[in-house]
Amino acid sequence: MYTKHFRTILRLARVSLPIVLISSQGYPQKKTDKPGKDTSGQQYYSVDDFRSVKKIDSHVHLTEDADTAFLYQAGIDNFRMLTINVYEASGMPIEQQQDFALKLIKRYPDRLAYATTFSLKNYNEPGWQAEVLAYLKNSFAKGAIAVKVWKNVGMQLRDKNNHLVFVNNPRFDTIFNYLAVNRIPLIGHLGEHRNSWLPLDKMTVKNNRDYAATHPAEYMYLHPDRPSYEYYIRVRNNMLDKNPRLQFIGAHLGALEWSVAELGKTLDKYPNMAVDMAERISHLQYQAKVNWQGVHDFFIKYQDRILYGTDIRHHAMNIVNGHITTQQGLRQYVHKVWLDHWLFFTTNQKMSAKEVKGEFYGLKLPREIIDKIYYKNAQRWIPGIVKDQSDTQHN
Repeated sequence: MYTKHFRTILRLARVSLPIVLISSQGYPQKKTDKPGKDTSGQQYYSVDDFRSVKKIDSHVHLTEDADTAFLYQAGIDNFRMLTINVYEASGMPIEQQQDFALKLIKRYPDRLAYATTFSLKNYNEPGWQAEVLAYLKNSFAKGAIAVKVWKNVGMQLRDKNNHLVFVNNPRFDTIFNYLAVNRIPLIGHLGEHRNSWLPLDKMTVKNNRDYAATHPAEYMYLHPDRPSYEYYIRVRNNMLDKNPRLQFIGAHLGALEWSVAELGKTLDKYPNMAVDMAERISHLQYQAKVNWQGVHDFFIKYQDRILYGTDIRHHAMNIVNGHITTQQGLRQYVHKVWLDHWLFFTTNQKMSAKEVKGEFYGLKLPREIIDKIYYKNAQRWIPGIVKDQSDTQHN
């Protein structure tokens, strides 16, 4: 049981927390915007279970000392985290990201694991593939448990002829085959959310509008010379066709955040693919406004293929815009995010979120499914994310 003080925090958080959604357009269910009467006899969690249930946030980016606030709060809220290295030509060097992750893991071995990545700097040079494999092998020897490939493949990377390079390019085959043979998962943020190809007033969720307005270089609507949304999906799928043994986790709902129906079709086609929900829960909530049953049933059907994640980082847009700079402020922010999501997945109460216009209902998923999306699926799809793999969820 919680103290009176913590119950007060929970009640306040229900009102103030930012919530995330996805879309269920085309999902083959009778559409309804609210849950019906539960006659299943299933067991469910409540808000009072939030801290007692073991959970994993399988998509975060911890790169500076400020991010230790999230690890501190993870200890209180019973979370383990996967921090993911990302290669950006003008960003923090991947070696520095890795060193910082290893420093945090040494300090918080019960709360953190990390995914490595690889440099694209020498992509057009003959020895690039060998260079990448050497770096990855060194990362795995140091404890990395997965690899990240980012959207700069397909959006920024160019070959010697100045043509965009996509993830299905044969030069990646050696690397992806190595991962497949060694059963190392690849986490892919490939392409972008579909809203990026729409004008601002046609986008479905506020966080996409805000991001596009402040990142014009990545706002595809402003770049009609770039490929279509559908093209990015096709090349990603072609990469999966070429690498059927590759264990692939589509970050951000696999860029199919706008429709649980379309996402379901993709998961049906690719049995070695799962998705995380990082920074896309608002799209689920948006779809739940008009098709609660479709979104709910998607989680029931694909309960083994969905991982909880937030994309939390100290320089996230909501944190920067909210001028949150102190350790206490960062801890309060991530607690609210985590708790708000918990309410969406575990209760059927009516909710609102600043990212979504209007109200929607929580999904009230059975306890067994909550345990999967918050813990067991991460254990299965990212081996090593829990230091002792015999440590399973028992609640």
